[in-house]
Amino acid sequence: MLPAFQWKGDHLLLIDQRKLPWKEEYLRLKTLEDVAQAIEEMKVRGAPAIGCVAAYGVVLALKEGKSLQEAVARLEKTRPTAVNLFWALERMKRVGEDPVRAEEEARRIEMEDYQANLKMGELGSELVPEDSNLLTHCNAGALATAGYGTAVGVIRRAWEKGRVKKVFVDETRPYLQGARLTTWELLKLGIPTVLITDNMAGHFISRGEIDAIVVGADRIAANGDVANKIGTYTLSVLAREHGIKFIVAAPTSTLDLKTPTGREIPIEERSKEEVLFINGRNIAPLEVEVRHPAFDITPASNITAIVTEKGVVHPPFEEGLRRLADGSND
Repeated sequence: MLPAFQWKGDHLLLIDQRKLPWKEEYLRLKTLEDVAQAIEEMKVRGAPAIGCVAAYGVVLALKEGKSLQEAVARLEKTRPTAVNLFWALERMKRVGEDPVRAEEEARRIEMEDYQANLKMGELGSELVPEDSNLLTHCNAGALATAGYGTAVGVIRRAWEKGRVKKVFVDETRPYLQGARLTTWELLKLGIPTVLITDNMAGHFISRGEIDAIVVGADRIAANGDVANKIGTYTLSVLAREHGIKFIVAAPTSTLDLKTPTGREIPIEERSKEEVLFINGRNIAPLEVEVRHPAFDITPASNITAIVTEKGVVHPPFEEGLRRLADGSND
């Protein structure tokens, strides 16, 4: 599987996810501004990957003579919802201005995320029903992380264990991360994959063709409410209505226990152009008013389990999430 990014010592090599699956094009990010724009323009996306790339953005800033404060201030403005970004920047702030120590910390953040993904895959796969058809939304695979994936990591490990027959993938409008990225990853892994439009999910769930839903997360509040790609909330309602599992997979860096509930999570609103255009062609009148929240909030009451690298938490979530944040797996 192609890595989303690779650190090369004096620059960051980044696959441009906007071009997939048509073209595997790599970008060389050499400055703080290169990294900030790559995050803003979704050349790189996925909460864990954003955190890792932002850490290397700090390293590049220090190497070009900018201050730590300037680097952090610029990167904090890129995307407001994914808490991994702010978690990684807090770690970089604790290291200080030394470029060598900063680079060591960024490498640690990357490796820890990769190892966390492997652990989540193992733990989460045990929640997947035997002989199941799964549904996933957006892209929470290797491209969204330092490697292996969160939700897709659970799916691929369950596939390796023989628990999965096939995977349904929502196309994930308006940016089509499911259609462009998740299908691309799953097919490379040899996993039988079915692409559906977002509004088909209820049809297949109601017919008993989907046994569980597995998604990632961009931020998890203290009560277990989850911010994830727009459309996730709708799937959680369908799962609850039809009595199927709704599983969230995310590293503990996605936990935000300072935020009490999902109502307090900031929701990024992106440009109308991403809704109005597909592949450079407008699909609606240009003068129409457009709303484009990039995320929605799935209430804890709709979630079967939250899988992290430190353990699996079941409802009620508050105490279990607090134990994970404190470093206990009990």
